Order: sequence, then structure tokens, then C-alpha cells
Amino acid sequence: MAKILLVEDNEMNRDMLSRRLARKGHEVFIAVDGAEGVSMALAKVPDLILMDMSLPVLDGWRATQQIKAAPETKMIPVIALTAHAMAGDREKCLAAGCDDYDTKPVEFPRLLGKIETLLKEAMT
Repeated sequence: MAKILLVEDNEMNRDMLSRRLARKGHEVFIAVDGAEGVSMALAKVPDLILMDMSLPVLDGWRATQQIKAAPETKMIPVIALTAHAMAGDREKCLAAGCDDYDTKPVEFPRLLGKIETLLKEAMT
């Protein structure tokens, strides 16, 4: 299946998402802050990135901007994962370069559908 980079600072969210994605056959890499996420994206060049937006060191908005600015990683789809579900938050994530947006707490079937859609689009 796909190589997925999960950038998430919350241990419970990391554990739950990484285990469920692995059960679906995906190879999961984990970064715990935005700076590590940018470094891992450049080193691993995953097929897709799940990016928490409220991260230490470098927030998800700036980390996504850096990933999308680099020629080696600009084509990687990024899904924003955020507890920010107010009016305008989705647009803010998309403006930062995210390809899609999902709210926390994560509804795994809905997130999995978004992952599958973006992976299919990236292959065409």
C-alpha cells in the first residue's frame, strides 16, 4: 500500500492512527513536531502526509508551506488534521497548501476515504 507520514504531537492520536493505518496495509512514519515532519518528508518522500496543524517547534501551517515549497515534496498530498472546526479553518488549511482537511476527533472511515481519494488522484 502507501507510505504515510503522520505528523502528530499527541501520543494517543499517533498510536491510534498509526495502528489503524498499519492494519490497512500502509507503512507509517511518525514525526512529533512540524520541523521533524518537514525533515522526514524530505528524507522518506511519503505518498501522503497527515499533518496536525497545532504542533510544537513548527506549526502545521508553516510545515506544510515548507513541504509544498520544496521541489522534492511539493507533489505529496497533505491532509490537515485539526481540532479547529470553526468557519474559515478549512480555507486556512487549504491556503497553507493542504490538499484536504479533516477534523478531530478523527472519524477513521471518513479519513480513510479521503486518503484513498488523494492517493488515487496522485497516481493519475
